[in-house]
Amino acid sequence: MLQDTQTIRYYQRLTDAFVELWNRGYRMDDMRMYLDGYLAALRHSNMIEPYWIHRLEEEASRYLHDVSNFTMMQPEPERQHGYY
Repeated sequence: MLQDTQTIRYYQRLTDAFVELWNRGYRMDDMRMYLDGYLAALRHSNMIEPYWIHRLEEEASRYLHDVSNFTMMQPEPERQHGYY
């Protein structure tokens, strides 16, 4: 579980980006490359401690592997309001 507020913000941005990429047709390999690039940029920027980057990678990878994050909800069919 992430506890650093800055790391939590990065996690939220990442997961939002994953969902957006999925909806645009990208799949796991693409999103993993996105994550790798994102983490590399964080490491080079020294914005957060390496420990938190490692934790962010673990949590983001867990998010990617949970298929329930990428399933589309099926809308319920509208019911006809018939009169008898």
